[in-house]
Amino acid sequence: MAKTVYVGMSGGVDSSVSALLLKEQGYKVVGVYMKNWSKDLPGMKCPWAEDLADAKRVAVKLGIDFYVWDFEKEYYEKVVEYMLSEFKKGNTPNPDIMCNQEIKFKLFYEKAMEAGADFIATGHYARVKHDKDGSVLLRAVDENKDQTYFLYRISKEALSHTLFPIGGMLKPEVKKLAEEKGLHNAYKKESMGVCFVGEVGMKDFLKEYIDIKPGEIREIESGEVLGYHEGAVFYTIGQRHGLYLNGKKGVVNDGMPYYVVKKDIKENVVYVSKNLNHEAIWTNELGLTDVFMRNDAIKENADVLVRLRHRAPLIAAKFDGKKLTFDKEIKRPASGQSAVVYDGEKCLGGGVII
Repeated sequence: MAKTVYVGMSGGVDSSVSALLLKEQGYKVVGVYMKNWSKDLPGMKCPWAEDLADAKRVAVKLGIDFYVWDFEKEYYEKVVEYMLSEFKKGNTPNPDIMCNQEIKFKLFYEKAMEAGADFIATGHYARVKHDKDGSVLLRAVDENKDQTYFLYRISKEALSHTLFPIGGMLKPEVKKLAEEKGLHNAYKKESMGVCFVGEVGMKDFLKEYIDIKPGEIREIESGEVLGYHEGAVFYTIGQRHGLYLNGKKGVVNDGMPYYVVKKDIKENVVYVSKNLNHEAIWTNELGLTDVFMRNDAIKENADVLVRLRHRAPLIAAKFDGKKLTFDKEIKRPASGQSAVVYDGEKCLGGGVII
């Protein structure tokens, strides 16, 4: 009897080809559109209805059952409120990671299992190896599209029932296959904005939900006010673009850029410096909180590879379970972002940067 796979179908080409491949492999495929967000924002219409129509059209083309599961309430509580809370603290969270942890590989997974699924599948660029010793999350063949950075918090249980059908393909191959099979969304533009509201930028989104107050930008060495900001929550340590400075006595500094080196959220002040070597910008170690590891047996001071943002190069580090130590100083990532740990192509887990 054929195994049943519930595929999260977003309306994009990646999840559509995933459903196509699984059907061709002999699985009983059920498509599900997860309705996580439907609210329009000023100047930006939420694309959910268009995405749903695209997903449904592909399901009809493939001849598979198709459902819409409404997760808006849970999504707001688990992802949006978390994101807003972290920004208010001065951190820079990653809502895509939280979405995968709480919605796609928990809520969707649990509901699919209750409905009789043997597996769930998504269109993520990642691979999973299932064997008697458990399931292992592996980087995608297409290194430029690898999405394991966003998937590192998938539980062992969910991973053991997960398939990533396109993880062994390159993006151009996925598009070409979609075109060959007559899928209308073969070259549909990818959304590059906030994960759940399409093309709207994070700043525009936050303005709708957080009480933003303008404040001063001060030079940290002198304390002198150089300009003003829209809201301290919008800035990250090391940032050099988007700073509106008047300079001293009407002169816009001396041609040397300023960098954000400190945020005082309580006082709503952003501090900057022209010193690119400021200790706030560089570090050779990172503390992690809320650490999640699938390999409980990782040894102390293990040699690992680390990715500090999506598509960032892998860098070598020592890991003791709570802290990463690097041979050379690195530019400090924003607090609230994730550091994801690898052993070769195997994604072990990671944690949130303090």
